[in-house]
Amino acid sequence: MPLRRETSLGMTKDKIIVALDVPTKRETLELVEKLRDQISFFKIGLQLYTAEGPEILRAVLSTGSKVWLDLKLHDIPNTVARAVESANRLGVEMFTIHLSGGSEMIRAATSARAGNMLLLGVTVLTSSTEETLREIGIPAKVDDQVLRLAKVGVEAGIDGVVASSHEIRPLRREFGNKIKIVVPGIRPTWSEPGDQKRTMTPREALEAGADYLVIGRPITAHPNPSEAVAKILNEIGG
Repeated sequence: MPLRRETSLGMTKDKIIVALDVPTKRETLELVEKLRDQISFFKIGLQLYTAEGPEILRAVLSTGSKVWLDLKLHDIPNTVARAVESANRLGVEMFTIHLSGGSEMIRAATSARAGNMLLLGVTVLTSSTEETLREIGIPAKVDDQVLRLAKVGVEAGIDGVVASSHEIRPLRREFGNKIKIVVPGIRPTWSEPGDQKRTMTPREALEAGADYLVIGRPITAHPNPSEAVAKILNEIGG
């Protein structure tokens, strides 16, 4: 299916989430300032949150940007529920838990969710392979495990899933538009794959049905991050 033209300009920009994989508040805000005219959505993960704490969320939100707090929680149900409540109070747009925590944990999280925050379930990390799954006692193929965990999440009330680009089409066939699909491991044609094992270009992922594309190092490690965003939009067709 060709990329629809209505997704190729402003709407395409809204689908890109820049992963703020930098170590300090100063570097974070410098990067947000460089990109805020092009990008409205940023992801804060474990590295940055551990270094700077909730204050970094408030600082990025104060620029008018949207924030995905990507902590991938996997803990006892009560602990996860309380963390979801805290994320709600911080005003983040998205928050992640691991679907491998099981239905009781997921339901505790979805019950604690409030407002418009999207609760996303992580299926299988894009750095994982079938060998990785076998090491932890899971004999399934990666795509089968993704669908299995997504089904558990959907039945427990999850809003969307985080999965590799190679699982977009199976997820769409199974769940249609019931869930949002957020896709990390996106690599433009001109970038290196890094430690991601299951990758796809931005255009390929959008054509497959992704709702959001998560792009980090191809932008943040580029000598000119704004130029990198422009190149990505041009590659997509914007």
